[in-house]
Amino acid sequence: MKRTVIAFACVLLAGPALAQSLGEKTGVNSALGVAPATADFVKEVAVSDMFEIESSKLAEQKGNAQEKRFAQQMITDHTKTSGELKALVGGGKVQASLPTALDSSHQSKLDKLRTASGKDFSADYNSNQVSAHEDAISLFDRYAKGGDNAALKEWADKTLPALRHHLDMAKELGRAPSVGQSK
Repeated sequence: MKRTVIAFACVLLAGPALAQSLGEKTGVNSALGVAPATADFVKEVAVSDMFEIESSKLAEQKGNAQEKRFAQQMITDHTKTSGELKALVGGGKVQASLPTALDSSHQSKLDKLRTASGKDFSADYNSNQVSAHEDAISLFDRYAKGGDNAALKEWADKTLPALRHHLDMAKELGRAPSVGQSK
């Protein structure tokens, strides 16, 4: 018991040194509607954009016609938001560091998509897109309302309509039959 308490205390004290706060990593902040710390927001957005781009490149190759159109839009839009975030961080308006690789959770989803094909690929890609955009909307909304960096709050608020549109589009994936659907 004593070791557990000491280990937990060490984790709490090391909080600032961790790449992401425990509240954001566990989903507690989201459940409570708490704004993420700026560093957490930047990390989550950057990883989300990387995942959107990489998974959508796979969908351009493996998806049906509807998924390919959606994927092209995701690549375009998430490349744009990645560039905007990099400009905010690189321009000194935001003090945070950008990750250069996916976290393990997103990497495992991407690896699964790489090996999937046909209906399995579609089911996984479509499901990933809905959940990723629901998570992104929560993240951006919480930061826009309560973040501590004015420039980043403004950008988060400005980006929300596009994310909501992406979610609507993602929810339509697989609902309408697609001409030339690959199996």
